[in-house]
Amino acid sequence: MAATERLVIVGGDAAGMSAASQARRLRKPDELAITAFERSHFTSYSACGIPYWVGGRVEGPNALIARTAEEHHARDIDLRMRTEVTELDLDRGRVRTRELDNGGRESWTGFDKLVLATGARPRRPSLPGIDAPGVHGVQTLDDGQALLDTLAASPGRRAVVVGAGYIGVEMAEALVLRGYQVTVLERNGQPMSTLDPDMGALVHEAMCRMGIETVLGATVTGVLTDDGGTSLLERSRELGGGRVRAVTTEDAEYPADVVVLGLGVRPETTLAAAAGLPLGESGGLLTDLAMRVRGHDHIWAGGDCVEVLDLVSGHTRHIALGTHANKHGQIIGTNVGGGYATFPGVVGTAVSKVCDLEIARTGLLERQAHAAGLRFVTVTVEATSRAGYYPGASPMHVKMLAERRTGRLLGVQIVGREGAGKRVDIAAVALTAGMTVEQMTALDLGYAPPFSPVWDPVLVAARKATGAVRAAGS
Repeated sequence: MAATERLVIVGGDAAGMSAASQARRLRKPDELAITAFERSHFTSYSACGIPYWVGGRVEGPNALIARTAEEHHARDIDLRMRTEVTELDLDRGRVRTRELDNGGRESWTGFDKLVLATGARPRRPSLPGIDAPGVHGVQTLDDGQALLDTLAASPGRRAVVVGAGYIGVEMAEALVLRGYQVTVLERNGQPMSTLDPDMGALVHEAMCRMGIETVLGATVTGVLTDDGGTSLLERSRELGGGRVRAVTTEDAEYPADVVVLGLGVRPETTLAAAAGLPLGESGGLLTDLAMRVRGHDHIWAGGDCVEVLDLVSGHTRHIALGTHANKHGQIIGTNVGGGYATFPGVVGTAVSKVCDLEIARTGLLERQAHAAGLRFVTVTVEATSRAGYYPGASPMHVKMLAERRTGRLLGVQIVGREGAGKRVDIAAVALTAGMTVEQMTALDLGYAPPFSPVWDPVLVAARKATGAVRAAGS
């Protein structure tokens, strides 16, 4: 009888446990022993749901868990919670672990095949006071619980969110729902730098109308705490140590009882880098189409710790989304289990909301198209989500980029209210298929007055883009 292979998985969330589950479907325990390590208190959960848990829209944390540790154990997956992997020994085929709740006991575990699903970590700038009690990053369920604990103990109702990207605006909404007075500090000239400036300006206007104070061009310089003086001379001693009471910028001070960092994330590849595995420009692991780490036949990686191919620009990018992580896990598990599957790449689709405003994009922004050396045209249209005469019709703005010579669709951005966000999926499919904007105008989309005008807003933009391509010539 052949010896049982040993699969070790580092990271017990979307990519890691999807890989474990798929591999177990294909190979029995006597063929493949699966051991997974997760350093937090939770496994197989939806990190995307954390803002809605914090905002009170959904119950948590149990409602956000897709499969418990006990359920994984019942499927013969040896999932070890609260256990951190501290070293990869690739030459000997083993990982060093430390038990976080057992006095820090360390041990080695051998592997024949290794999956790295270490995720991403919130960006936390090196600023005075940034680690003070009451300053939170939000990436894991543990982070969400820690934030809720702070809110429950908060002596006031003032919140500052640093950064106005997806996480920043979602957390701003969550805090508004909790009854907080929210100030968002963004160092760029617009919120949502994942949009072009003209579309980001629409988000800024809407946030202001919703009562969210949004300060643009604000560079945060530190966090003030309650254990020091208040004069400028004493400020250097005051930063750090006690509970947060304000956030400072270069020219102002914003009172805060809680601070949330919405500065995005970076790949958590500390272990991989120490082991000499290949990393891309963003610090994410580089893999082939089968999600195998380049140059290493027995190591796979997936989820927020990897870079993926952008099908529109042709370059690799770091995009941290649960949709990709789950797909990566399925592909890795299939390949580890003896099958064959590939992940061709992404087009950069994302959707979010702040209160009743829906925000979506897919493909390239203008600056990304310029960076890729593409010549392009842009159009923006304003249309309605439903037939104009039907109750509840609301305006939406659609911006479209198309390659100047060929008319190939390059990107779409949408800002509007109910019914706006998921329209981006039309463009995502068109991008994946490599369609031109002229071909898009013939798409047979569903129509009825409660759902869309006769010409869907995306098709209106495609028609206008087609005219712009023709007018531009070659």
